[in-house]
Amino acid sequence: MHGLGNDYIYFNVIDHPLPNPNALSVTLSDRHKGIGGDGIVLIGKSSAGDFSMRIFNADGSEAKMCGNASRCIGKYLYDKGLTDKTIIRLETLSGIKTLKLNLSPSGEVETVTVSMGEGKLLALPSGIINGEEIEVLGQKFTATAIDMGNPHLVLFVNNAETVDVANIGARLETDPKFPDRINVEFVQIINRNHIRMRVWERGSGITQACGTGACASSVACAMANLTAPDNCLVQMDGGSLHITWNPATQQVLMSGTANTVFEGEVVVEN
Repeated sequence: MHGLGNDYIYFNVIDHPLPNPNALSVTLSDRHKGIGGDGIVLIGKSSAGDFSMRIFNADGSEAKMCGNASRCIGKYLYDKGLTDKTIIRLETLSGIKTLKLNLSPSGEVETVTVSMGEGKLLALPSGIINGEEIEVLGQKFTATAIDMGNPHLVLFVNNAETVDVANIGARLETDPKFPDRINVEFVQIINRNHIRMRVWERGSGITQACGTGACASSVACAMANLTAPDNCLVQMDGGSLHITWNPATQQVLMSGTANTVFEGEVVVEN
């Protein structure tokens, strides 16, 4: 399944556990020798919510949260008849996320609105980065670090199309000031309700979209009074998401599509 081109391989582990998901993600995510994807996602039981999500990046590292994956899980659960709820509480490593399923006239999930929790400044050992100038590979950027349950560094750029996402993103992901590594967003302001964003995801590299990254970018822009907090369209390589941020509560809502690409079977060694 994919959310705006951010594609993962989804496993229903409600009744059957999946052995060694870290190594399996590395094997299956290979786009030449495996199935191909940005990682794997496990849909499981939950004692705290309705269902749970675990997500493993293409390098085998485990992520705390993925907005695009959570939308896909909502669609999967409803379209497969695993739930008849249109409000689903999904347990993630960054807490419970609420999914609101928006149905088409034919009864399938068309879009999903996710309550993403708080979008706030990221507390780092070296302090908070909020509208500060940083230098990377000889280039200077205004940057804000945002906590969306996972860490993001938003860089404001004049032209998102020409920025060196690969080299700058790789350099910043492993910078010592980010002990847990970091996702990097490159954001160009189009107008008060529209931004263009490209992303380097920790553990996966360049991806076509990132849900938490879109949220972090919208929050950073609103904090800087560059966009309206209550209505921001985030345009990424794979498509667009609508983001709403409430400055008083810091709560973020994300709305977008989810798509099934194909289904199949794979032999998994114990």
